[in-house]
Order: sequence, then C-alpha cells, then structure tokens
Amino acid sequence: MRADRLERLYDPKFRLTVNSAVATAGSCFAQHLGRALRRAGLAVLDAEPAPPGLGADFLQGHGFNLYSGRYGNIYTARQMLQLLEEVVLGRPDPAQVWERDGRWYDALRPGVDPGGLDSAEEVLAIRLGHLQRLAPMLASADVLVFTLGLTEAWRCRRSGRVYPTCPGVIAGSFDPGRHEFVNFTYPEVTEDLHRLRRVLHGFNPAMRLLLTVSPVPLAASATGGHVLPATQYSKATLRAAAGDFASAYADVDYFPSYEIVTNPAARGGFFAGDLRQVTPAGVAAVMRVFLAAHGLKGRKAAEVAAEDAEELICEEALLEAFQR
Repeated sequence: MRADRLERLYDPKFRLTVNSAVATAGSCFAQHLGRALRRAGLAVLDAEPAPPGLGADFLQGHGFNLYSGRYGNIYTARQMLQLLEEVVLGRPDPAQVWERDGRWYDALRPGVDPGGLDSAEEVLAIRLGHLQRLAPMLASADVLVFTLGLTEAWRCRRSGRVYPTCPGVIAGSFDPGRHEFVNFTYPEVTEDLHRLRRVLHGFNPAMRLLLTVSPVPLAASATGGHVLPATQYSKATLRAAAGDFASAYADVDYFPSYEIVTNPAARGGFFAGDLRQVTPAGVAAVMRVFLAAHGLKGRKAAEVAAEDAEELICEEALLEAFQR
C-alpha cells in the first residue's frame, strides 16, 4: 500500500496537539506508542517518574517509563476497568498478594518488582502509593490512549479480579479452586468499555478516550485450541467492540494500528522474524499515520520509530513456556 494512501486511513474525531496531556495504558504494543508519542514531542503524563541515577534496563524491568503509571501491561478491558475502580476506592485488596520463594509480589502487576519484596505489608504499602499517584494523573489527562490486547485472562473465582498473567508464571501458584480461565466475549468487552468511560469521566468529565487494538498475535492460548484461531477470535472481538463503542460517543475514537500492521498489502513485512513483534518499520508506519492525521509536523515518524530499539516487557509471552 502506498504511503500516501496509508496516511488517509484515519480521520480523527478530535485532534491532539503538543499541549495535550496524554495518558497511556494497555498491552505490550502500547509501549511502542507511548515511547513514540514522547519522542514526537507530545506531553505524555507520568504519575510515577523514574528515580534518578538508575540504568535504563533496570528502570524498564521495574515498570518505569513504560506507561503513564507503573501499572505494567494491561491486556484486557476488564483489567483496566478494575484498576480504575481500585483507584476510586483508594485502597488495595490485601488478598491480591502472591508469594514465591520467600518473596512477595503484587498479584495485579507481578512483573514490576521482578525480585519481589520483603513482605506482604510492603507490597500493599507500595500499591497504596501507586493508586494515590494515579488519581491526580487521571484527573489531569485530556485523553487516554488505551491499547486492547487480549480477550483471554485468568481471574480470582471469589473476587472476579483479573490478573495480567496466570498465577504461577511469575509468582504465586495456580489453584483451580481459586483461579479460573476466562475468554471475554464481545458483549462483555463492550460493557466493560462503557463502564470504563463512565469511571474515567469521574476523574475528568472532559477526558477523551482513544482506543487501539494491538497487532501482536497471542503467544499461546489457554482455550485448548490452536493459537491461530484463538488469536483471530481475540482480535476480531476487540476490534468489533472498540469500533462499535467508538461509534457511540463523540469523545471516543478508534485508531487503526492493528489494520496498518496486519493489512495484506504489507505482506507480513511489519513483523519481525518471530512473526509476533512489530518491526521499527511497522511502528514508523503506525506513527506516520497517527502524527499526520493529528497535524503533528514535528520530527518524522521514521526517526521516532528508529530510536525505539528497546525490547518490550510482555508477560503474555511467558505463557508459551509455562504451558510446555
């Protein structure tokens, strides 16, 4: 597909400027978008900035500089909704703490402290600070860019709380009496998005929502079927839900990052050799369309994406090893 035709794919409902306060969240691919938006000069919010004097690898491995909060990857609409509801509540759930080898982890973002913490009490104290920092960030956001990644998830049977990864992969242990697999349906995803918008407007009634769908295929599926139809189900469900939801509101938009990367005219060229990760050229194509549509004429998208050589932090990729 020619570049000029590609750039006509998207006509935004509302325009972003370099002065727009942008919050980011979502699945692994959203890390590309957040970094590219920062490098393009947009005001991307950060509720939990990195402490000075630490190396880039350490910071990335501990959840800094990935999104507008240190919440790690948020793969499903339900996970995002539950995080926002917890911020409103203002206190963490003491049941959502996992242990492994004498170390303690936040079950709702187990990857942000990869070595674990000294006690469950320390986990809860740090999570409380996390929630308290997110509230003012959300209140100041003009727009939330949220990338939907999956319909598959694991959750607590008692509370319904959704985890970013299966218990036992990073920390904790899987107990079929306490944990269950769920594959969210189109009606469930759509209802979660409507509820998510209502909660966001509780922080800022003028906040707008910009949805994307991650083009990254599933690494594995817990459905019992092959990963290929599982991927197609997830992406089709998310794309349909995001599109219908965006059509219902003037303050909700959908940006076609999924279509740009996976369209047949790309001939698979926007995927790396593993056929999962999006190449810098793919990220550049996505950002070229986005920046041009919003009239952001700063640095070229190719320059922005070329600097994005950092490896993505992605718990979902760990499922493949866990299921062997």
